[in-house]
Amino acid sequence: MKFGLFGSAKSAPVDSDIDCAAGYNDWIKFNQEAEKLGFYSTFTVEHHFTGLGQVSASMSLLTFLAAKTSTIRLGTAVMALPWHNPILLAEQASTLDLLSGGRLDFGVGKGYRYNEFHGFDIDMNEAHERYHDCLQIILKCWNEKKKWNHKSQYWTFNDVIVEPPCAQKPHPPIWMAAGHPVSIKTVAQQNCNLLLDQFSPVSTVIERVKIFNDELNSLGIKNKPQIALARAMYITKDKKEKEEIIQKRLKTRENVDKLSQRPDGNNKSSIMVYKGTDEAYNGALIGTKEEIIDRIHKLREGGIDYILLVDNGSGIKGLDKFANEIIPSIH
Repeated sequence: MKFGLFGSAKSAPVDSDIDCAAGYNDWIKFNQEAEKLGFYSTFTVEHHFTGLGQVSASMSLLTFLAAKTSTIRLGTAVMALPWHNPILLAEQASTLDLLSGGRLDFGVGKGYRYNEFHGFDIDMNEAHERYHDCLQIILKCWNEKKKWNHKSQYWTFNDVIVEPPCAQKPHPPIWMAAGHPVSIKTVAQQNCNLLLDQFSPVSTVIERVKIFNDELNSLGIKNKPQIALARAMYITKDKKEKEEIIQKRLKTRENVDKLSQRPDGNNKSSIMVYKGTDEAYNGALIGTKEEIIDRIHKLREGGIDYILLVDNGSGIKGLDKFANEIIPSIH
């Protein structure tokens, strides 16, 4: 079973621990320590206009981290394609892949927060078409060796060739965030890796894994792509501390939902479906060491063999404890 990290640095000491490990420099140290402890990867978010200090320039942050590390894989979770120039993004990603020695995992998504679409003056109803258009162009950037042209509803490029080439051939692994059944099947049909969110209950996680694997089997795909599941993590000493961490998490989730919800209250993104306390109490890896080990075993039985840990405030100390006391029990 593989373990990586999921989250973000934060630019100010604000109450936004939902996916923030620490300040920018502390986040770098956190990931350096994770590499020493044997963690496989680190995935960072991309968010804008939050007022909560979340990372916006993900590629820049990961490029700096690449220079400070040597083995840990560097993932985006995710680059929201609707507000990116696809050629500029492809160039940044291939540069990071080249400089890191082929360690980039390129995670992409449509975006789900209304405040970001509003900030960029992009209609949320265009997200699907913009996403697929952008991804098609990025893949062309990495696969086409001669100059080419492109004209679509959103982008026009004339006589271009994209440099530098990626270190990984033909390009970095593509990870796609999905939750709705149709979207999960689409990821399988494109033979890409699947990213599952941190908020869904365990029963839903297992159901999504089955949908993905069934679709791969129906397509006859034998070399199956990976599935990675994000889960909040905090090893508590007792019930009182567990309750404190969970209440803090629920409050922060509420703040993020306010940024994400549409004015009409009709945000149908899969990450917005599950509300309330079930995920925090029964889905997250928040609790005693024994509770966390039991939950991981249930996830593994349900088909999960790759978990991305979201630090909920325990920092390097918690990471060290997880690596030395929980991972050996799992393996």
